[in-house]
Order: sequence, then structure tokens, then C-alpha cells
Amino acid sequence: MNDDDPEAAAEPRGRAGFARWLQGEPEQPEGPVAAQHADEHVWWKVLALTGVDYFSTLGYLPGIALVTAGALAPFATILVVLLTLLGVLPVYRRVAAASPDGQGSVAMIEQLLGFWRGKLIVLTLLGFVFTAWLFTITVSAADATAHIVESPLLPEALGGHPVGVTLVLLAVLGAVFLRGFREVIGVALVVVFAYLALTAVVAGYGIVDAIRDPSFTSNWWDSVRDEAGSPLGVLFASLVVFPQLALGLSGFETGVGLMPHVSPGTSDDDPARRLELRIRNTRRLLLAAAAVMSVYLVATSVVTALHVPEALVAADGEAEGRALSWYAHGRIGEGFGNVYDLSTITILWFAGASAMAGLLNIVPRFLPRYGMAPEWATLVRPLVLVYTGLAMAVTIWFGARVDRQAGAYATGVLAMMISAAFAVALSAWRKGERRAGIAFATVAVALTYALIANELKRPDGITISLVFVVLIVMSSFASRVWRTTELRTSRIELDDAAAAYVKQAARAGGIHLLAHRPRDGNARAEYARKEREQREDNRIPKGRQLLFLEIERADPSDFEGVLEVSGHDIGGFRVLRATSPVVPNSIAALLLYLRDLTGTRPHCYFGWSEVHPFRYMVRYVLFGEGDTAPLCREVLRTNEPDPTRRPSIHVAG
Repeated sequence: MNDDDPEAAAEPRGRAGFARWLQGEPEQPEGPVAAQHADEHVWWKVLALTGVDYFSTLGYLPGIALVTAGALAPFATILVVLLTLLGVLPVYRRVAAASPDGQGSVAMIEQLLGFWRGKLIVLTLLGFVFTAWLFTITVSAADATAHIVESPLLPEALGGHPVGVTLVLLAVLGAVFLRGFREVIGVALVVVFAYLALTAVVAGYGIVDAIRDPSFTSNWWDSVRDEAGSPLGVLFASLVVFPQLALGLSGFETGVGLMPHVSPGTSDDDPARRLELRIRNTRRLLLAAAAVMSVYLVATSVVTALHVPEALVAADGEAEGRALSWYAHGRIGEGFGNVYDLSTITILWFAGASAMAGLLNIVPRFLPRYGMAPEWATLVRPLVLVYTGLAMAVTIWFGARVDRQAGAYATGVLAMMISAAFAVALSAWRKGERRAGIAFATVAVALTYALIANELKRPDGITISLVFVVLIVMSSFASRVWRTTELRTSRIELDDAAAAYVKQAARAGGIHLLAHRPRDGNARAEYARKEREQREDNRIPKGRQLLFLEIERADPSDFEGVLEVSGHDIGGFRVLRATSPVVPNSIAALLLYLRDLTGTRPHCYFGWSEVHPFRYMVRYVLFGEGDTAPLCREVLRTNEPDPTRRPSIHVAG
């Protein structure tokens, strides 16, 4: 190829420019993704950011309640409200105290359950979290489409293409994040409070309508008697159908995730005091959100049950996915209905944006620390493309229908809340708070019942969630195996004694380390035997100083950590000791560090291993140890391609 030919050079330069753009960081969302750099605001302003996700469910939940519960929708909604106020709210008040950095209930599980058990549970929960937030995007976009295609302000031709309209909304959402998206508190305040004000008008008008014309109430009550027969029947029927209204429980994880934005409301510089006040204000936020949502859920459920025919909210009905909007257009007027449509579409848009911000935070927060994500997974734009593509695929698969996606969304929401209730119950039990532990365990049982009932009615929800769980677990472990030869040490620190031993050894002829695993018995005799064997097998001159290196294995499910090396004098033998989740990689990292520190080429001596290679491979991947010498050499070869600068590995025995 001629380098002087501009046409020939254009394509590579274009590809290079695209790669740089893809790897660049767009303006970070001011949500869970950028929590560590969050601006602080008074709690009721942050409530607006929570409400973008939480309150937007009012756009479609009353209709879903009417489809699933019929005339019993208000009673089933009351059960959801009671569970919210008496169960879920107390749970997340404790979650807020346990994870004030906005990590949520998943982080609590991670802290309470260590080793691989905790990691596997976290990966499983991430699958359900992924389901909840992905379907928040698709359900919100589908319901926004339902409002768009039915609006008289827009061309009627859009009505025949709900999937196409929803795909356009998702594409625009993805494009916004590719360019860079920053949630503005002021905009969120306008969107949320305008929507709540307009919804209050609709609910109030519906209640006044029923007072003016008692036939609405009498007809509804006749339907209740026909469906349930008695107060006990109402309660039983409501218990049966209320799990399908779990969408009304969403928003608590988002509220906890926004904690770093909540101002403590004080100029006090004491970190402990600021943290205490931030937790207090976040609890106020959660209480206010739950109280407001509870009032609106009951009011809107009553209005739809009284005034919206069930046939219209069923599949392909005029009010499908937009029961309140249908009522507003028909009873309050087209002008108000159009304004209400615009407000609803806007808040549903912001709900999708908040969910996308949450999704972008899942991978960077957890998986890289486990070594379970490739390098590109820490970049925003590639993740945006992946998530947008998945959302589009889900939309096409479900035909942009809100009712068909509600089961998967409810599954993800309930699974998150079950994990939160379980984590809080376990934490309380371990602290000796037996009554609290039993109470929170009861909440977990109630949520589990809701989940099981939801899956019996809509089994596609658990199927989809499990698909995401399997994909996350398999891809995570594949990434972990692929990244095994990384150094996996974020920082190396030598204490004064260790630093002195290293400097003296370097001046005395170089760094010579004997990899050693301590055994029970006489330590000095063991060191003497090991040194004698290694000097004989490797022909090490007696005048050359040897340092013993002992790496104690920490939690092997951790991918990396700080390598803190301490020096010890044991019967005249100098020993360097450290703790690490993975032994071979830590030795390699230390050798490279000592090379750069002393300017000499270190040598490390190992004894011969006599274990089957497959067993060593499994032990290395799962438990951080294995055939240390060849593994250490491979890590060195991978991270130092120049053999003349690479520390030497010696094996004898």
C-alpha cells in the first residue's frame, strides 16, 4: 500500500478514530455510575432522581392492576402498600446504613458471605438486577410508545408500528449515553413534580366523579361481590393477585444507589458525623418516596377500577398501558389529556435513562474486582452499545407490549428485594437482634411468596432472569480464567525490616529468594534443611545470601489486592512474609517490583512438585495456588516480554 495515497490511509485512520472514540469516556451520568464524584443536594431534591424511576410506574401500573386483579385491584394494591411501608421500607432503611456509598443490598450480601459462595450469590443477584433494570428500560419505552401512538397530536400512522417507535426511543436513549448524559437535578424536579401534580389532578377528578355519580361506586362494588363474595374472599383473592403488582415496589434500590448525592446538611468536617447525617437524610428520602407512592398507588388504582372498563386495558385495548391517560382524555378533556401524555412520556423517558445509568454501574462496581470482566467492560460506550442492543432485542421479542414484559420486570424487582431482606435478616441475626432478624426474615418470606406466585402466573420472568444469570456466571468465569496470568497486585509495600533485608541482599550479590511453605515443627530446622537442599540442587554458593519467601493464601475468590511484605528474623534466617489471594502471581509481581527497586535481576528457587497437572490447574483457578514455579514463570513471561530483564525461576529437587 502506498503511504502517500490519502484514499488508502483514510480507512485505517477512520478505524483508529472510531476506536479512540469508543474507548473514550463520555460525560459520566450523575447517578449511580458517578457516585464517587457525586454532587451533594438536599434530600428532597435527590428524591426527584429516585422518583424518575419509582413514580414513573404510575404510567402503566394502574392498568396492569386492573388487568390482573379486575375489580379487586384497589385491595390488592393496598396489600402492596402495606408490604412497602411495613416490610420493604424498614429493610432498605437498614440497607442504607450498611452501604452508605450507594452499593445497595448486593454489596451487603458480598460482605456477609465471603469466599466463592458469596461471589456466586452476587453473580446470581446481578443477573436479576440486570433483568430488573433492562426491563425498566424496555417497559418504560414500550409504555411511552403506548402514549405516543394514541396521542392525537401525532400522526395516526404511528399506531401501527409500536415496535418501530419503541426501537427509535431506545436508539435515542442509547445515543444520548454515547454522547454523554448528566442527570440534572433541576430537570428531574420539574419532570417528577409536574407529573405528580398532573396525576393528582387525574386521581382527584376521578374521585370527585365517583362522588357526583354514585353509580360508579355501586357498579364497582357489585363486581367485587361477584368476584370475591365476602370480605374473607376479597382478602384471599387479593393475596392471590397482589404478587403480580410487584412493579409498585420498584425504586428502593435506586434510592439507596443515590446516597452519595444526599447532602448531610451540615458544615461539620467530622466524617463520622457527616455519614450519620447522610444516612438519616437518605432514610427521610426513602420514607417520603414510599409514602407518596403509596398514596398515589391506592388513589390511581381506585380511579381505574371505578372508571376504566377492564376490556379496554386488555391486550390491544384502547387503554392498554395508559389507563390514566385514557381517562384523562375522555373525562377531563383532550387539551389536559395531551399535556398529561407529554408529562407521562417524559417521566418514562427519564426512567429508562436512570435504569441505563444503573446498568452501566453494575459491571464496573463488582465484576472487575473479581477478575470477571474484560478490559472493555470498564468503558462506558461499549457497554451502552451492548445494553441498547439487548433492550432492542427484548422489545422485538415481546412486541413492545407492557403486559408481556411485566413478569420479567417483577421477577427482577422481587429478587432484588428478597436479597435485601435476606441480607438485613442475616445481619440482624449475627448481631444478636433475634426479633429483628425474624421480622426481616418474614418480609423475605412474603416477598418470596410474591415471586413464586408471579412465576406461576408468568414463568417467562424467571426464565429470562436465569438466562441472564447463566450468561453472567459463564462469561465471568471465562474472563477470570482468561485473566489468570495478570499480576493481580494493585500495590506492593515493604515494611522497614523487609526493605532492609532486600537492600542488604542486593549489595551482597543480588536478590535470591527461596519460595517456602511453612510446616509444623521446628521452624529453624526446617529453614536449615530447605536452604541446604536448594544450595545443593541449584549450586548456589555459600557466600550468597538467601531470603525465604512465604506467601500465605488469603481469600482466593478475590482477584487482586495489596501485597504487604514484612520482614522476620527466625533463628538467624531472614524471611519475607505476605498474604495474597493468589500465590504464583504475587511472587511474580514481587520479583518484578524488586528488580525495579534494586536494579538487579532477582532469582527465585522452587522445589519440584509431584501432583497431577489437572489438579493443579483447578487449585490455581479456584484456590489461588498450584504448580507455583511454572505458573510464576508464565506470569513473568506474559508481563515482561524481554527475557534479559525477566527475573529467573529455578526448579530443582
